[in-house]
Amino acid sequence: MKKHLSRISLIIGMNCFLFLSCSSSNSEEAVTTKVPSNLVVTSAIVGATAQDPAGDGSGTVNFKISATNATSYKIVLGNGETKELTNGSFTYTYTTSGSNTYVLYVSAYNADKFVSTSLSITVLVKPKLVWSDEFNTDGAPDASKWTFQIWDPGHVNSELQSYTNRPENTIVQGGVLKIKAIRETYGKGEFTSGRLESNGKFDFTYGKVVIRAKIPTGVGTWPAVWMLGSNIGSVGWPACGEVDILESVGKEPNINHSSLHSPGRSGNTPDTGIINVPNDNTEFHIYTADWTASYIKFYVDDKLFYTFANNSSFPFNKNFYLIINLAMGGSWGGSVDPNFTSSTLEVDYIRVYN
Repeated sequence: MKKHLSRISLIIGMNCFLFLSCSSSNSEEAVTTKVPSNLVVTSAIVGATAQDPAGDGSGTVNFKISATNATSYKIVLGNGETKELTNGSFTYTYTTSGSNTYVLYVSAYNADKFVSTSLSITVLVKPKLVWSDEFNTDGAPDASKWTFQIWDPGHVNSELQSYTNRPENTIVQGGVLKIKAIRETYGKGEFTSGRLESNGKFDFTYGKVVIRAKIPTGVGTWPAVWMLGSNIGSVGWPACGEVDILESVGKEPNINHSSLHSPGRSGNTPDTGIINVPNDNTEFHIYTADWTASYIKFYVDDKLFYTFANNSSFPFNKNFYLIINLAMGGSWGGSVDPNFTSSTLEVDYIRVYN
């Protein structure tokens, strides 16, 4: 009986030892994986001052993140991007133009343990010029930026003009691009004019297009500065999409139309904004399109007059190129005034910002 008791005591003792050993091991593991604490996040917007707290327009922010017992960090930047870091000091540059407020979420990790916080920052991003033509060199338009379209009458929209590359129709002079429509017998028609496009030389996705221009006069004129999707050669129109920034017709003086054409919404499109522009054929005005993934906003002289709600179902989320032309007559220009002799579309500059 005593031998059995001793053996039982020995087994109990060994089990206690194992239990204590496991407890000790678990205790040590719990000690080594501590929950991070004292999470501190600072953001320094580059160029921020008391007068300009959103920064100098570069969009750059210097972040510092620290926490006791942290081995890594994650920061959700409020614009759809997330960064995972082992070093709590890093620099990030926001790119969306304008003054935008972002809510950021920051977490500090130690294995599966973490602590989180949030903060809000307002950052200014000034648009950066990515392309422009100031039309400052007299002569033919810059061939590195523009291609002439040379067409017979009726090529599109039942228009009446022959498009030529002659200086009589298109020339840069005195710091201004001049596209002149002329009543004259030429080729297969009775009118000539000019059309330029940047296809194959410059296209872009999203940005701000700024145009300073003076409109021609005369019933039957149809000037436009606009954009087409760069994939028009493969998908055709209107699947490629069209964005009309400056467009008017002489039979409706002092009115600018800004329109978008897309499948099922082309021709007489419902996606159109109209604004009165007094003296548009005697004075220069500024026509602007601000294009993003979520909207396209149109302005004349900084006055917003139309906002189009963009989304992924429309073709306005890929590269487009620029077009400048002056048409005569056609499906919208209508009949030409019998007394019309000539008139000129003048463009001081076109600038594209990111």
